[in-house]
Amino acid sequence: MVVPNPYAGQLDAREGIVHVLEVDNTTSYWWEYPSSAGAETLVFVHGFRGDHHGLQLIADALPEYRILIPDIPAFGSSSSWPTGVSSIDDYGRWLRAFLTATQTQECVVLGHSFGSIVVTNALFGAGTAPIILVNPISQRALTGPKRVAANLAALWYKVGRLLPEGLGVAWLGNPLFVRAMSVMLTKSREPVLRRWIHDQHARYFSSYSDRDSLVAAFTVSTTATVADYASKVTRPVLLIAADQDDITPIQVQRSIQKEFPNAELHVLEDVGHLVHYEKPIETGAAIRDFLARHQA
Repeated sequence: MVVPNPYAGQLDAREGIVHVLEVDNTTSYWWEYPSSAGAETLVFVHGFRGDHHGLQLIADALPEYRILIPDIPAFGSSSSWPTGVSSIDDYGRWLRAFLTATQTQECVVLGHSFGSIVVTNALFGAGTAPIILVNPISQRALTGPKRVAANLAALWYKVGRLLPEGLGVAWLGNPLFVRAMSVMLTKSREPVLRRWIHDQHARYFSSYSDRDSLVAAFTVSTTATVADYASKVTRPVLLIAADQDDITPIQVQRSIQKEFPNAELHVLEDVGHLVHYEKPIETGAAIRDFLARHQA
């Protein structure tokens, strides 16, 4: 059964053009959402266990920009590294290589959730193009306000790694686990939107290259944070945070803003960690306003 897109009457869906590149010893698939000739290019980096689909609504909300969204290594259609995932530095190195391969080194880069850590790891230091961090991971999940749930998730991944391959894959992709995660993170009370969000997670949350890379990436996502790099990011930064985010509380986001030399904080209300699903239009408007004042 096809669950209708609740934004169909508000956003015009953009058709992505799929490309594939060999980048940093991975086969990397990426989607290009064209705009008018000469349009500025933005690069979007999705979060843990996601793929390019997760950020399509924000792309739809910014039709005046050409947007590139890769499936990061080990997720979606992209392969992992031959040696697997070892650290956040793997993802940072890959992103720099991807930007070079697509000639977008001087373009604005956006990272959502785990993607925010990838972006700050890749781009701290030199560079002038702005970066945008949506629902940034600014503290370690295992010590945050939802530490009980986070530690249960860590146990879930540990069990999935220890089980035989077939059982482990089934365990990690269990629809009940996926639905529980989706219910916990969704804040909207609108039935149509909730049903669509749960359907998106059911479709795309278990698309990954292999079990070992998934478990290793989970460990990376819970040990590295934006805070590790904030003071070294000299570019203009837009932080788009949510007042009900279960992963990083808003008071932590207010604190991390002060760690960046040049950062603005835009807070979305009545939403949690899924602003890309629940508030894509508002997110697009915040990005548009920021970029109007900070041209790459």
